[in-house]
Amino acid sequence: MQLGIMINFGTDVRDRVDEVVAMEGVGLDIVHLAEGYSYDAVSALGFLAARTSTLRLATGILQIYTRTPTLTAMTAAGLDNLSRGRFVLGVGASGPQVIEGFHGVPFDAPVARTRELIDICRKVWRRERLVHDGRHYHIPLSAEQGTGVGKALKLVHTPDRASIPVVVAALGRRNVEMTAEVADGWMPTMFDPSRYQTVWGKSLAAGSAKRDASLWDLKITVSPPLAIGPDADAYLPQVKAHLAFYIGGMGSRKQNFYHDVATAYGYGDDAERIQELFLSGRQEQAIAAVPDEFAYSTSWIGDAGTVARRVEAFAAAGDKSIRTALSLDDTHRSARTGSLRSASAVFRACSVGRRSLVHRSIAT
Repeated sequence: MQLGIMINFGTDVRDRVDEVVAMEGVGLDIVHLAEGYSYDAVSALGFLAARTSTLRLATGILQIYTRTPTLTAMTAAGLDNLSRGRFVLGVGASGPQVIEGFHGVPFDAPVARTRELIDICRKVWRRERLVHDGRHYHIPLSAEQGTGVGKALKLVHTPDRASIPVVVAALGRRNVEMTAEVADGWMPTMFDPSRYQTVWGKSLAAGSAKRDASLWDLKITVSPPLAIGPDADAYLPQVKAHLAFYIGGMGSRKQNFYHDVATAYGYGDDAERIQELFLSGRQEQAIAAVPDEFAYSTSWIGDAGTVARRVEAFAAAGDKSIRTALSLDDTHRSARTGSLRSASAVFRACSVGRRSLVHRSIAT
C-alpha cells in the first residue's frame, strides 16, 4: 500500500511544508492538495516539489470548470517537470454552489466535459498538434466561433512523461461509469467497502467493459479518517462532523451529491434529517444525527487490530489496487506524525503489504 495525506483547502501550506518533508522521511508516499475556493493548489504543489524528492504530488482536486482543458494539461506537464515525474492530476466537477457561486460559470455537462478534458490533456502530453472537435470544446476555434486565425499548435516542451496519471473525483453513476472507462483512477468519497457495490457496482462494471486495453487497471483512491489507539473512539464526533457538513451543507436541498450517496447506502431518512438540521443552522444536532454505524463504516478508527481489519476490507474492495487518501486535520504536528507511523506499522502488518493507500488522519 502507498501511504499518503490530503491537505485540505483552507490550510496554509507554509505551515505544513516542513512537516510534509519530515513525513516523506518516515514513509509518506503521496500528498494530495485540495483547492476548493481557497488558495490554488498548483502554487503549493510547486513549492512542495522543490522541497521533496520522492513524494508523489497530486491535486485533490482541480475543478474542471476553472481552467481550460489545455491550461490544465500545461499545468500538469509543468508540475510533472518540476517534480521529475512525480505528479498525479486529480480533477473533478465540484458543484454548482462553488462553480456558479464563486467562479461565475455555468455548472453544466460535468461528465461530458470531464471526458473531453482527459482526451485533450493526453493529446497535449503526447505533443500532438491539438485538434479537438467535441460537444463542449472546439480547438482551434472555427471562424464562426472566433476570428478564424487560430491554428493547431502543440506543446513547446516535450513533457517528462507522455502519460500523466489522471484521477477523477466522481459520485454520480454516469460520472463513475465514464471514470472507469477512461481515467487512471477513481476518487470517491464516503467510501464504504461493504456497500459501494450497491451504489456504483454496475457503473464500474459498465465503464470497465469499455476500457481501452492500453490503460492500466483502474485505481481507487479513498479517504477514510484515521485514529489508532485504545481511545480512538473519542474522535468519532470529528468523523460525524465531516459527514454532517457534506451531507447537510455541501450543496442545496435540490442537489447534493453527498446526500445522494448516503441515501443510496440506506441512510435516506438520516440524510434528510441531517440536511434539515444543518441548513436550519442547527449544526450540532446535525452532527449528532449522523449514525455511528455510518461513521465507523467509512473510517479507520479503533485499536491496531480493528484498523488492520478495516484496511484489509478496503484493500479487498479495490481488488488489490486501492489507494487511499489520508488528509490531515488541525491536531498537533507530533500527533499527525505519530499517526503516520502508527498507520505505517499497521499496513506493514497487513497481508495487503505496501499497495496503494492514503488516508485522512485525525489523531494517533
